[in-house]
This record gives sequence, structure tokens and C-alpha cells, in this order.
Amino acid sequence: MMKLLTITVPSYNSEAYLDRCMATLLPGGDEVEILIVDDGSTDRTAEIADEYERKYPNIVRAIHKENGGHGDAVTTGIRNATGLFFKVVDSDDSLAPEAYKQVLDFLRRIVKKNHELDMLISNFVYDRHDENGDVLRQKSIDYRKTLPRGRFFSWKEIGKFQTGHYLLMHAVIYRTSLLKGINLTLPKHTFYVDNIYVFQPLPYVKNIYYLDVCLYKYFIGRDDQSVHESVMIKRLDQQYRVTKLMLEIYNSSPKDQKNANDAMIHYFDMMMCVSSILSIREGSEERLKDKEKLWKQLEETNPELYGIVRNSLLGRTMNLPGKFGRKCSVVGYKVVNKFFGFN
Repeated sequence: MMKLLTITVPSYNSEAYLDRCMATLLPGGDEVEILIVDDGSTDRTAEIADEYERKYPNIVRAIHKENGGHGDAVTTGIRNATGLFFKVVDSDDSLAPEAYKQVLDFLRRIVKKNHELDMLISNFVYDRHDENGDVLRQKSIDYRKTLPRGRFFSWKEIGKFQTGHYLLMHAVIYRTSLLKGINLTLPKHTFYVDNIYVFQPLPYVKNIYYLDVCLYKYFIGRDDQSVHESVMIKRLDQQYRVTKLMLEIYNSSPKDQKNANDAMIHYFDMMMCVSSILSIREGSEERLKDKEKLWKQLEETNPELYGIVRNSLLGRTMNLPGKFGRKCSVVGYKVVNKFFGFN
């Protein structure tokens, strides 16, 4: 039987939370293919993955590989996927049961009617926990003000995304053949490549549907988590690298769909903002020089894009002159961070 949806679960030393994640994925049944990609784990992750494959041979496949990082695990999932559609669920995250059912029902219907679909968008929740695992706050992110509901649409019918709203990995399901067709390959041993995963396919997407359900529960709260601000500051080189790769991708991408191009610029604007504010927060002369180099590279590589991003609200805020300007940038960042709760 052709699988409706492939869910890839990148897993590195995930023994503490993989069961919790899988409990929310398995109710999809035989129409779903779950690929647990063990990325060279040193704990019991590989053993747990094999146990799931033995127990659910028609649903779960355990794939074991040398450690290559989150992006390489996602790439491995794409290469091995047999489902018509593709979703990434990190091993410490989960799916909401009723929304999961609605997504599968929708995909089943459109396949039966031979509807073309390149990207399905749904809502997600920032599920923030304390050190004991208790829920502190839940913040839902939806796209109701930007995207049409209840019908298929193209980029031409999409309004501009609001500041703070981006098509993050948690929100998208791609057609598998689209990802394979553009040979989406994420860099190894690099953090924050989920941004590339969403970004690179955008100009190739033609047919879109927004299902207004809250599918993905994005766990936030571990001190060692890659999106924790202190960790991001330590990994600034990774943030720079991904931002520069996204610039290369943008420069070589087709520009024939204006609103797709606008969405890419909006996303890249956010990446420049994150790289800049983390450099400011780190505060050393070296990092402040790195920030200036990043903006200079953008200006030299693509002057038109530089002009758009530099003069955006985020671009202006991140480039206020002097120490006082940098303090103002930090205040603005804290306000946005508090509102959206993304760290």
C-alpha cells in the first residue's frame, strides 16, 4: 500500500523523550510511514528504534547512521521516504491527536480526488516547560491573517507575512517528490538547518493549502536546547553559516513567483536579524565585527536584496549606531521575544 505520509524523526540520544513523541505519531496507522533516524546515538535510542520497528513493522522503520547532525538525519529521511507527503517531527516534540487525524483525513481526500498539492501549512504551538517538565506557557502560532482558508491557492493569493510570522519547519508538510526533485540536501554537523529545509523549496511550490488546525507541539524548555538563547550565542558561527547558505540559495533560486520571492526575503530578513541581535547580545568586538562582515557580504553579493533587508523594520533596528543604538536593539529584541516566546 502506498504510504500517505512519511514522518521522519531525527533522533540523537533521545531515549528520554522518544517514547512520548512516538505515542503521538503511531495513531496515524498503516497509512503513515515513521522513519526513526538514529543519528549515531550513544544512549539507548538505537535499541528503542529497533523495538518500535519490531512491534510495528508496517509503520516504523529504524534507520541507523553515523552522526551527521540534524540536517543529515532529515536528508536521510527524504532519501528513504516512500510516502506521498513528508513531515519532520523532532524527537522531543509531538503532534496533537485530533489535528493529526484531520491532517490525514485531508491528505486522504485530496489524493482520492487527484488534487495537486506541494505544501500543506498548519498551525503550531510553542509548548514551553520548566526544568521539571511542567507546562509554563503555550503560545499558538497561526496564519489566519495571511493565508486563505478552505481552498487551494497559489503564491499570487498570499498577503505579506507579518513580522514574527514565518513558515517554520513545524508548520509545513511538503510533497515528497518536490523535495527529492530539487535534491534538497542539508549540510552535515550544522545547527539551525531547519531554516534551509523550509526556505529552499519555497520558489518551487505552486499549489498550497492552509489547514487551520494546531498540529505541531514544539517543546521548549531544556537548557541545552539549540534554540535556547545562551546556546545560540555559543553557536553563532553556525547561525552565520546557515544565513550565508540561505543567501547563496536565494541568489540561485528562480524568481518567477513574486510572492514566493517576497516570502523568501521576509524569511531571510529574520535570519539577518537573529544573527545580528545575537552578535550584539554576545557583545565582544570580534562578534560585532562579524556582524558588520555579514551585512557587508550581503551588500556585495546582492545589493538589491541588501537594500530591501537593510531598510526593513528589523534591518533598521539591528543597525542602530553606537552603544546606545545597540542597547535599543536589545530592548526591541526583548519585547519581541517576550511577545512571541521563541526562546
